[in-house]
Amino acid sequence: MASVKVAVRVRPFNQRELDLHCACIVEVEDKKTRLVNNKIAAGDGAESRERVKDFTFDYSYWSHRDGDQHFAPQVQIYDDLGTDVVSNALQGYNACVFAYGQTGSGKTFTMMGSQSNPGLIPRICEALFSSMAEGREAGTTYKVEVSYLEIYNERVKDLLRAGAPNDLHSLRVREHPKLGPYVQDLSTHLVHHYPDIQELMRRGNSHRTTASTHMNDTSSRSHAIFTVTFIQAKLQSDMPLETRSKIHLVDLAGSERADATGATGQRLKEGAHINKSLVTLGSVISALAEQAVKTSGKTVFIPYRDSVLTWLLKDSLGGNSKTIMIATISPADVNYGETLSTLRYANRAKNIINKPTINEDPNVKLIRELREEILNLKTMLQESGIFGLEANVEKGSLIAALSQKQAKEKELTDQWNERWSETHTILQEQKTLGLRKAGQGVVLDSERPHLVLIDDNLLTTGVTLYHLNNGMTTIGCLPTQDIRLEGGEVLEEHCIIYLQDGEATLESRPDAQCWVNSQFVDKPSRLTQGCVVVLGGSHMFRYNDPQEAARLRREGNKAHLNLSRLSFLSRSATDLVRSYDNLSGLVTLRNCCEGDRHARDGTSSGRGLDILEGDSHARA
Repeated sequence: MASVKVAVRVRPFNQRELDLHCACIVEVEDKKTRLVNNKIAAGDGAESRERVKDFTFDYSYWSHRDGDQHFAPQVQIYDDLGTDVVSNALQGYNACVFAYGQTGSGKTFTMMGSQSNPGLIPRICEALFSSMAEGREAGTTYKVEVSYLEIYNERVKDLLRAGAPNDLHSLRVREHPKLGPYVQDLSTHLVHHYPDIQELMRRGNSHRTTASTHMNDTSSRSHAIFTVTFIQAKLQSDMPLETRSKIHLVDLAGSERADATGATGQRLKEGAHINKSLVTLGSVISALAEQAVKTSGKTVFIPYRDSVLTWLLKDSLGGNSKTIMIATISPADVNYGETLSTLRYANRAKNIINKPTINEDPNVKLIRELREEILNLKTMLQESGIFGLEANVEKGSLIAALSQKQAKEKELTDQWNERWSETHTILQEQKTLGLRKAGQGVVLDSERPHLVLIDDNLLTTGVTLYHLNNGMTTIGCLPTQDIRLEGGEVLEEHCIIYLQDGEATLESRPDAQCWVNSQFVDKPSRLTQGCVVVLGGSHMFRYNDPQEAARLRREGNKAHLNLSRLSFLSRSATDLVRSYDNLSGLVTLRNCCEGDRHARDGTSSGRGLDILEGDSHARA
């Protein structure tokens, strides 16, 4: 059991409040936040007692004036709140951080920050990858996936998926009987490094719905949920350990009054939907707070399904999550009503009790329970000192049960080891690859020497990349070869490429047809950046050595291989080769109508890495 942690942050005056010569009506001292109503005169009467309202929270941050002694910068917010999120994720708990407040109160700045002064989300993600780097040295394997959505006018939009404008807000919310609410068809993106997350955040933020209101020039007109799924697996004292954590980082749209924001038309409609979801959020918080203090056995109804926002945050509010709420407020007297409402909102949220549990893999949990039972059975056998027929029967049944459980435990452990061994191999393979958008195309980059298949088959819609092994890479038509090629006069064992000290050398088998830059290979031939390799007369490749290409770029080498010398090729193949002439260690897939999805759909196998159009099941 854990209560929701609540923090309040006071922002500086904005330009509008400075122009209006607003007075500061908020005071902060330790955990206490005080709100003063300047319209009520100070005195001794009952009315004057209503002039000051005090609230106590887990944290109260004064970020009003930079020069103040107790000023709270972005880094302090992270140190107090963000480090707990990272720690909880590493332990296997779900976590949620959401910012609530009126329009222009500093929610997005607290959560996202700026490039020079990052907020909670980028700091949490960066710290998570730093912790992963330390864990990998101890043998832990990690898998991290990211999704980013917004809720606009009660409809869900995938901020990381490319598509037609009419399809952007068409995702449906479903509920799994065990896993809870989820968004159907929401894209997830595998990330290996912190810069990958930075790029996804930048792309998602550029797609968010914003508009100008009287309160804020770039008001967020939607709720945004940035979700990091964090999976870790390791052996701890010879015991498998696998946990899955979900971190929801939520930037809510601003609560607002229509007259204060000057909303009309579409802005008024947006504000109505925003306020509806926030009212529902308030109702959920109130119901959960009432449930926490209720002593009778009567169940309190929680209206999660009254809005998409509360439905998706069901686990984070009263469920399996360690949750933090940050209430951002304006200190200006003109915003007294909104500020008081936010503080009351946050005060109710303090009473919510969640039930966080470590999200352990069911099979790993079963393995641990089986090992405990095996240990108990062994102890019973050792302590059994009874003799006679009945004792022998009892021992026999204990031995049979022990053997059965040992076999089951071994089977589950072997399956777990095999699964994570394959996952680790795939993740290591993908870490050497980099995918990025380039206009309407997708660029696939690799850090390792590789061959890129140049295919003149008109029915082929993808590009295949083959990494070379350190040492020896075998090529032929047998299934046992590292690179398997079919047809085109390819022998069972056609050739070998040796990669040693960063240099690749092709050695042809007797009677095998191999050419390098149109020269027939009858002795070991060194492969250089950009050279064209033809095997069996019909399989054409370009050899890329990223390190050599980088050296040539540094030296300013502008020379390119003249592929027109390959006169023995058919016209179509030669034209295709020319389309790859100016690539330096990169393969660009042009006119990719679903570039973002293809950047995700890469699979690694013995036949190379394929980027295929429409191959939705090829996801890593």
